[in-house]
Amino acid sequence: MRDNPHTPADSPIRTSRRNLLFGTAAAGALFAAGCTSNENNNKPDDSRQAANTADTEPGKKVTIGFAGPQADHGWLNAINEQAKRRAKEYEDVTLETTEGSNDTAQQIGQIETLINKKVDVLVILPADGKALTQVGLKAMRSGIPVVNLDRIFATPQAYRCWIGGDNYGMGLNAGHYIGEKLKDKKNAKVIELAGLDNLELTRQRTKGFDDALKNYPNIEKVGRQAADFTVESGQAKMAQLLQAHKKFDALWNHDDDQGVGAERAIQQAGRDDFLMVGGAGAKRAMDAIKADNTVLKATVLYPPTMAASAIDLARALGQGKGVGGLAELEIPASMTLYSAVVTKDNVDDYLPTGFS
Repeated sequence: MRDNPHTPADSPIRTSRRNLLFGTAAAGALFAAGCTSNENNNKPDDSRQAANTADTEPGKKVTIGFAGPQADHGWLNAINEQAKRRAKEYEDVTLETTEGSNDTAQQIGQIETLINKKVDVLVILPADGKALTQVGLKAMRSGIPVVNLDRIFATPQAYRCWIGGDNYGMGLNAGHYIGEKLKDKKNAKVIELAGLDNLELTRQRTKGFDDALKNYPNIEKVGRQAADFTVESGQAKMAQLLQAHKKFDALWNHDDDQGVGAERAIQQAGRDDFLMVGGAGAKRAMDAIKADNTVLKATVLYPPTMAASAIDLARALGQGKGVGGLAELEIPASMTLYSAVVTKDNVDDYLPTGFS
């Protein structure tokens, strides 16, 4: 795992790595001064660490079972495609996939089939984390480590590693972006087109957004509608917001798929007097941001690349190795991805990750 190219040189990540290296060197020098005959005993065993770090070179063959979602949404389809594409990059990985399902009973049955096949590792994006917790526990207790992808199980005992997006951070970063754009505008007004309100992820996105706006006393959120993460619901709910609010300065839309409908409603209303921030990172949204000819000026990522990373983690688990770039010999227990804000200034960096 390499440093993010967008991580500042003085970030805590890089600073801690520099401190680790310098601290080790200083300790070695002090130890050598005190007992030169044993100086080699104080050096880290680099060959041992390298042997326990996963890399792209073929190694022990690993069969990974992948139980993903039904691809009824652009982001969910991208999750499935990212996992399959990454697995093909490894000569030593065989991927056993199930037919994507949003039905919990069906997905449980599919995972139990993978358990019975005795795959080496499981990667599961559950239709419902709580409902599938028991089958995650069953896999772990049978000796099959589980990489829990995004929608989290009810207990850490049901997975070896969790990797997913940051819904709160997504809202937080959307709020800060809008806040900085409007910080000098008196009595600025914003509205929010959320996702499904019965989902915790929607509530977390809204909370992050609201918390960010608290830093900008000149900004008031004057309207909110919850849509269904679909084009049709985005269009209908956005039309209601436009009817209710004749003037506002910014809109945050939680999801780029429902954003297609939202933009239709905006065009039909002939509105272009505000800026719009999307969510998730669809290629269509990034193309519009690059063209800079609509109200859409940014999108906050919820990267489907997490599925490719889940395959990397599963392979490392199956080979009994850690993650390249980290000192530990084991993979982490959890990994939360960062919700970067994609704008015209950096869109070219992120376009390759955009999904259809």
